This record gives sequence, structure tokens and C-alpha cells, in this order.
Amino acid sequence: MPVNLKGRHFLTLKDFTPEEIRYLLDLSHELKTKKRLGIRNKLLEGKNIVLLFDKTSTRTRCAFEVAAFDEGAQVTFLSNSQMGKKESLEDTAKVLGRFYDGIEYRGFKQETVELLAKHAGVPVWNGLTDMYHPTQILADFMTIEEHVHKPIDKVKLVYVGDARNNMGNSLMIGAAKLGMTFVGIAPKSLFPDPALVAQMEEVAKVTGASISFSEELEAVAGADAVYTDVWVSMGEEDQFAERIRLLEPYRVTMDLMRMSGNPDVIFLHCLPSFHDLETAVGRDVYEKFGISEMEVSDEVFRSKYSKVFDEAENRMHTIKAVMVATIGK
Repeated sequence: MPVNLKGRHFLTLKDFTPEEIRYLLDLSHELKTKKRLGIRNKLLEGKNIVLLFDKTSTRTRCAFEVAAFDEGAQVTFLSNSQMGKKESLEDTAKVLGRFYDGIEYRGFKQETVELLAKHAGVPVWNGLTDMYHPTQILADFMTIEEHVHKPIDKVKLVYVGDARNNMGNSLMIGAAKLGMTFVGIAPKSLFPDPALVAQMEEVAKVTGASISFSEELEAVAGADAVYTDVWVSMGEEDQFAERIRLLEPYRVTMDLMRMSGNPDVIFLHCLPSFHDLETAVGRDVYEKFGISEMEVSDEVFRSKYSKVFDEAENRMHTIKAVMVATIGK
């Protein structure tokens, strides 16, 4: 049966079937190829899009803007709205839905993007919340398909670090939907919500996926892709000392990559990454705690295994696919 996502919100991959996710990935590959060939189909011509940002951003904002411009849409970037201050979320959503054909939201609470979707009357896309980061997962899986030469349902994806943050949650959901082997390696206190795990285990029974968690680094054996994320997410900066204590043993190093036993293993990271002292945050952490690398070593980040900049580029192609699929021609 043909997939039709017109008018759909994109809030979490939990809302999508494996076939619908596959469709978005295929469309992403197609649109990337066309961009490389200089082909513009103007699939969003005449559309107006607003980007609502409560959190800072590099890749998400730029990916949405370039993707929209490529296909002929007009974009408003809005980081100083009255939403939640002088105007309710409901009222803001109803106003923006009268002006725009699609709304992107990047911020904190998942409830915010869900309320926008409830009241806007146009598709709403989740650019990141504390719970989920679905556009990132499409970019991650697209990158895996480009660099791991086996069907995606044969891939072993290992996530190392804070397994209960938005990336740990979303990678697990995506892996369950597409029949992958997913292993989260983390301190037990940073395992994801058991209710979400149980929900994805039920999905896995249908798709053939495998979902597991371990505190032992040896669980990386057989990995096709090793993924990590920052130890402290936006809004949690007061927890640096505790997270460093918990997660320093889980830094992705070259020794860990070799433990996979796979010479073709790839390394992924959603960025930004604290792999050196070239950021204000990195220098501040070094002065306070004496560590020059956090979630990944500089050696791994710059190695042949690292596909992080392909992954970053793919944010734009996959976001373009989401917009085209939901509001495009």
C-alpha cells in the first residue's frame, strides 16, 4: 500500500510504522541525490514555515532553513515569541496555524510540541525536546545505510553514555521500529524509563528487533555503529560533576572501538561534541574537573571510523524529506 504522510505531525517515531519510516529514509536518499545533481523540484513552493526555538541550535535551524529554501518555501525564524509568556501555547498555535503551512518546534517539554500539534491545524515537526529527537534519528539511520553495507535490520547499533536522554530514547525507538539490534551501554541509573523499554520490546516482537541494556563495555562486541552523545543535556548543566563521575568510564575511546571486533565499525554523534578544548564549555570543564575529553576521545572523533559530518549533513536531507512528505507537492 502506498505511504501517504500528507498533513501528519512528526513528533516522535513512536507514531510511525516501519513502512512509513522506510518511506522517509528512501525519500531522503532520493532528495540528497537530486541536490547533488543540482535538481530542484520546488516541492515546497508557495509554502510558509515557521521555526520556533526555545533552545539554541546550529544543525537543526540550518537544516530546516536550507531544506526549505532548496524546495522553494519561505521561512520565519522565531525565538522571541510571546508563547507561554503573554500568550498561551494554545492561542499561539492557533495564530501560527493561520499564517503558516508547517511549524517546527525545538525546546524542552514534549508536552509543548504536542500542544502545538493539537491546536495548530497544520503539521508540527519536533526539532528536539527533552524526550525525543526524531529528525536526528532519520539522519543517523540514513548515515548508517550509507556506510554499513548490510540491510538495516541486520545492523547492531550500540549507544554508549546517558541512555535515558532524548537520543537514547529515540535511537531505541527507531531501532525497534526497523528491526535492528540495539544495545544501550550505561550506568544502571541512566537506563531509560522501563515503561518505554517495555513498549519498544513489544514493537520488537513484531519487527524482529532486539533491545538490551548493559553496564559492561564488552557489550559493544559485534557493533556495526557506536553512538554517543554529550554527558549533560541542555538544562542539566548543574549536574556536570555527577555525570562525569558516572560516565567517564563510558567514554568512547579507540580501545572501545576495537572491542567491537569489527574493522568497519563506524562512530556516530549528533553533535556538538566535547572531544577537545576548543569550546568554552570544554575549557571550563577542564579547569574544574581536569578532563580534556568528555564523551568521546579526540582520536576517535577525528578517525576513519567517524562519520559525524556526513551525519550532520544528512540532517538537512532527512528534514527536507519530512517537510516534503507532510506538506509538499
